[in-house]
Order: sequence, then C-alpha cells, then structure tokens
Amino acid sequence: MTTDLETAGPGTGRDHAGAASGGLRLVETVTGPATPAEVRDAVTEVLAAHSPVTAWHTADAPDGLSRAMGIRIAGHRVHLALEPAAPARHRTLDPVVPEPGLWRTSVLSDAPAGAALPAPVRQIVAAVRERADRLTREEVAAVWSSMPLLRHFADRGPEIGDWALVFRDHYVENSVGFLLAAERAGIPAEWIYALAKGDRTAGRHRVHAWFRARGNRSAVLDNSVIDGTAPGQEVAAAQVVAADVDRFIAAAHRAGRRVLVIDDGGLLARAQGPARLVSEPVDAVVELTVSGLKRIGAGAHPCVPVFNIARSQLKSLLSYEEIADSCLRRLRELVPGQKFIGRRVVAVGFGTLGSRLARRLRSLGCRVTVVDQDTLALIQAAEQGFETEPTLAAALRRCTPFLVTGSTGEPLLGIEELALLPDGVLLAGFATKDFSLLSTGGAGDGAETLTGVGVRYRLPDGGRATLLGDGRSLNLFDYEGIPNGGYDAYRAGTLIAVRELCRRADTLAPGVHVDEVDEAVRTAGLFEAYYDTYIADTAPGRAGAAPQATAATAAGAARP
Repeated sequence: MTTDLETAGPGTGRDHAGAASGGLRLVETVTGPATPAEVRDAVTEVLAAHSPVTAWHTADAPDGLSRAMGIRIAGHRVHLALEPAAPARHRTLDPVVPEPGLWRTSVLSDAPAGAALPAPVRQIVAAVRERADRLTREEVAAVWSSMPLLRHFADRGPEIGDWALVFRDHYVENSVGFLLAAERAGIPAEWIYALAKGDRTAGRHRVHAWFRARGNRSAVLDNSVIDGTAPGQEVAAAQVVAADVDRFIAAAHRAGRRVLVIDDGGLLARAQGPARLVSEPVDAVVELTVSGLKRIGAGAHPCVPVFNIARSQLKSLLSYEEIADSCLRRLRELVPGQKFIGRRVVAVGFGTLGSRLARRLRSLGCRVTVVDQDTLALIQAAEQGFETEPTLAAALRRCTPFLVTGSTGEPLLGIEELALLPDGVLLAGFATKDFSLLSTGGAGDGAETLTGVGVRYRLPDGGRATLLGDGRSLNLFDYEGIPNGGYDAYRAGTLIAVRELCRRADTLAPGVHVDEVDEAVRTAGLFEAYYDTYIADTAPGRAGAAPQATAATAAGAARP
C-alpha cells in the first residue's frame, strides 16, 4: 500500500506504449503546477545519486513557452518536454484566484517497450510527479483560511513543542490544516509522522506530496491490514512502514521527546500482541473512531492515557451531521441516473451515523427499513416511524430494496444474505467491513469493474449486485469527503484535546478518558466560538468569534 502514494496521482496521464521519437518512447505524462525550474530541481536531485551523468542540457522552444531537457544517465537517454497546460476544474475544495498555472511534462526514454523502466528513469518520473502533485502555497493558504476555528485555537493554549506526533487519518484538506495547526502549537514539522489510512480520497497524492515538502514524514498504514482483509503484499508493505514508525518513535525518545499518537481506527494504539504492527511504546493516544475504541478494548488494558474523541460531545453532536451529509452527497453523485424518491432502502445500523443517514434518506422520499441487532436501537427507529427488522436476512425477505446501506463496521453479508439480494441492488458501505464478503473476494468470481462507480458482482441466482466505491467508506471514494468548514470545529476541538492530554499526560491514569475531553472543549469556549462564527446572524469578528485570516497570515502558515 505504501506505493499507492508514491507512484500515482490525480492529473497524471499514462501512455506506456506512446509513439517513438528519435529512438525514444513516451513513458509518462504529468500535469501540475510544477514549473520548468521546479522540474529541473527534481531531476537534479535524482541525478545527484547517480553516476555517470554524461549529458544534461535544457533548451527553450521557438515559441518561448515550451521547455526541453535532455539527459544521459547510467547509459540511458531521457528527454523531458514541458509545455503550458490548460487549467482543469480547480484542484482544491475552495477555488484559488488566480488559478495556479499548470505545466504538462512528458517524459520519454530509450527503454525498450514492454520492459521494466530502468531505476533512474522511474526515479525521475516519481520526482517530477511529486513536484507536480504538491499543493501550492496559495492552495494551502486557502485551506488554512477556510478553517477559522482551527486557526483561532492554534494560537491559544500551552506549547507542546517537546512532543513528537504520529498522525494517522484520511488524507484530505482538513488534515493539512490540522497539521499546520499542530506546528503552530509548537511541534516541529520534522517531528510529525503522517500516515494515510489507505482510502482513495481524491487529493491523497497531493496531501502526501505537501507533507513531504513541509518536512513531515508520510506513508500509508492501511486499516485493511488489521482487519484481515489485505492481501499478503499489502501486509508486507504495512510491516515496512510500521518498522519506520518504530524508528521514528525511538528517535523521538532518544531526543528527549514524548510521543503522542492521533489515530483514526486504533491501529497504532492496540495493546501488545501478535496483531500489533507498531511495537515501540508511546506516551499518550487520541482515538478518533468508535472502531478504534473497540480495537483498543479488545486487547489488554491500555498502559497510557487515551483521549476518547469518538464518544465526545464534539464528535457526537457536531461532526456526525457533517459526515452523514457527505455520505449522502457522495452516494447520489455516484449514481446520478438512479431514482430515489418513493423507492425502498434497507439501512443497516441505527447508531450515531446510521440514524442520521436513515433520516436523510427518508427526507428524500425513500421508504426506509432499519436493521440493527440492538433492540433499543430498533425501538428508537420504530418510534421515529421507520419499519424495522433485527437482521438483514429478515429485511430482504420482507422487501425488495434498490439500495442497501451499511454503517456498522461489521460484516453484513454472509451466504444467506447474498442469496437474498435482489437483482440490480446497489450496496453502499460507509465502514470498511460492511460488505467485505464481496470486496475481499469471498463471494467468488464474476466481478465487473464500473470505472469511477464500483464493482458489479454476479449473485448466486444469476442476478447482479453493485458494490459502490471500493468497499471502504463510500464518502471517501475519489472524494474529499467533508467541506473544510464542516470539520473546522472537529479539528479545533481535537487540537484542544491534544494540548490538554499533553499537559496532563503524567498525571492521568492509564485507560480511556472522555469526560476530560468534554471538559477541555467546553472550558476553551469552542462551542461559543462555533456559534459566533457559523450560526449567529452577526458580522464576522464580533467578540468571541474566531478571527478571519488575512492573506498574509494564511500565506505565512502555508509557507514550507
């Protein structure tokens, strides 16, 4: 999984069978804001590690716009041709004005068609792509400007500069904002290790490239490894990354720093055991998800304090509305040809997220049947006017849905349920395990990829079922997920909790704490600032409201 961030990116076109030119063939085309000077810098860094480099030249084309670079390295010829590219739709959630200028870089090589590219050529392509993928300073400034609460609380509270941070979460824009805020709180960039969860978020390669340019470490540590749904090569890749995280933690301790883990899924905070990937002890943990808390609880009692954001008022009362909104928006975007109004939906799970999804689907006009193993959840659903069933199998025997949604984080499909699925049904999972029987190949052969939509599977009776997305959280499939402003309070509250945990790490008892999170967030005045910033009908800047960013402060925060 580590190579996902290192070898591919949005805006990158491939033509490995490209036309030959002077004995050269096109091996890669990369489009992004990397200027000719930045491309030259990227290539120079690669060349410094190789010998001999027997040729190196650049030239301007007659039009004065295009550029060309030629290299002979380790016996191979490489040619780079650069030309301005027309801007596509904006590359960040909020458009940047003026839009960054784009360049298209075509890389040609004399490597034979059909053969693996020589290592120096691969390295040049990767270096150019990473420069092209980076968020620009102006784009990061736009992210920072879009999160006024995070900016406000980044400058309020005790310094935590004697800590190192391992941050594992989705690679989306608001994560960029959060790590900028962590730096403002005192943690040096070189003592931040960012880890992606493995989801196909739309901007993951750009976020990865930005983190590396900033001086952070960046890699992937996939949830599927601990779920037991990853193939062997992904497990091996995760073990390599985990070993590097261990080295980072050990180096931080040698440097006199304590180590804080912020985790979305409990992969790093598990108690010791054979399933544990990262073995070096850390000093404090912030857990962001319920599934992570379950993983922590399934092991031995934690030996460090763990702040429970997942069950906090911050996430339960504010964040899940935004998450549910993003789930439904992504679902409808993936199937724009589908009629929703009046049609039957089975919604499995009536918890914090599932209940909100069920209500939103009903507000669209869907007839929703709720499934949950918790009797109290079924009572609540029934008393809110939903039809209910205790099992998915019972619901499928009773009705014929066009859509089944899952939000439990537990496998929903077995052989019995698979046989009951109606022909043409859509399956939308908002947690990784929901439809894992299909996504891990447990249902057998017969899969057909629907590019940009999902995978269609053959059912036992000859019908078809379409698993939308990639079997992971659907709201993160080729998507940014939640608007930056929608996660502003959540990220600001997490930073408040981080500061409180670091301040009290020596005195808190080992184990999971939630009351301390709620108290820290309330005492800091986050809810009042949230109300004043986003809810109150007053002009920005009233007393208590988070300040608006100026262009200068935003650009300063974004400066690598």
